[in-house]
Amino acid sequence: MKTITPVSLSYSTLSYGYRDLHNIGAIFFHMRNCMIVVPNLSLASIQTCTTRKNSQRLYKSHPYSVSLQCSRFSNFEAWEATSITCGQKRRCDCYDMHNVLVPYSEAWSWQKSIVKERKALVEINQDLSDSLIVLQHHPVYTLGTGSSEDYLNFDLKDAPYDVYRTERGGEVTYHGPGQLVMYPILNLRYHKMDLHWYFRALEEVVIRVLFSTFSIKASRIESMTGVWVGEKGKRKDLKVGQKRDQKLAAIGIRVSQWIAYHGLALYVNTDLAPFQMIVPCGIHDRHVGSIRGLLGDHLLSKQSGTHHIDDSELLDITHKSLVKEFSEVFQVQLQYNAISNLELSEGEPSTLVTGK
Repeated sequence: MKTITPVSLSYSTLSYGYRDLHNIGAIFFHMRNCMIVVPNLSLASIQTCTTRKNSQRLYKSHPYSVSLQCSRFSNFEAWEATSITCGQKRRCDCYDMHNVLVPYSEAWSWQKSIVKERKALVEINQDLSDSLIVLQHHPVYTLGTGSSEDYLNFDLKDAPYDVYRTERGGEVTYHGPGQLVMYPILNLRYHKMDLHWYFRALEEVVIRVLFSTFSIKASRIESMTGVWVGEKGKRKDLKVGQKRDQKLAAIGIRVSQWIAYHGLALYVNTDLAPFQMIVPCGIHDRHVGSIRGLLGDHLLSKQSGTHHIDDSELLDITHKSLVKEFSEVFQVQLQYNAISNLELSEGEPSTLVTGK
């Protein structure tokens, strides 16, 4: 089994063929539970306009123009950079396996393969689309690149499930059936080169899904990453008491040469028991919840009122909304592809810490 050693990249200068791309924002490293890894990236080295004198490589003028518009992300205002060509949205190749359980190592290899291809396309100025993978995983624990094993409530030699150490940021989390996992692979040069904005945008996708589809008012918690529901976030008609500050979605990313990957996990009807074997995301004083736990066995529909909904239907409804809101927040046009069309590089690495 090969072992991943995250490559540390040094960015001396970055310049792009975008005109008038202002307010690229700051990168925040001191947020609690901020699940991010950026290899040796210095804001001081980033230039927002092309200069032959100061750049090591000159990006050609790209057919995409960048328009800036003010957008409100729930209680979060951001300048949203949207790529538009003759009024068209940027294409996003979608590999949709939301009703399939995929081994973690396999999905990880898909991501690495896409990222490798995208970097090569960037070099020749042919990176014309983003990518999105949607799936569920077999039960697995994953650690970030600097995660502490102190947050594991079990002996690694006798782990209940496979444990992988990945190159994303953040602490330990659990993936399993009933979670919708979304892996966007985005070139942030075509969106907004601001990682704080990217976190908030991913959170916004989930917040919109919960409110528009289930009338659940979710929110962010200051200095934390993810989407949460507290006492004020419950549906008004939900009478069963719930624990405060339940986390319904976790986010962890990796960014390399402004290409972001890994992503988010939304807890739809997943078994929450495996979370008791860890300290999720390294947060001791918060809880993990699920959409099913908040809704019970019924869904409130504006058209037909309250009706019973099974786990499969709940996943399908959530998935449909998740993909829709992702497309709207990031202003992309999804093009569905079969995963078999992916050309995987040989020897894609994975780090299995321990497994059955």
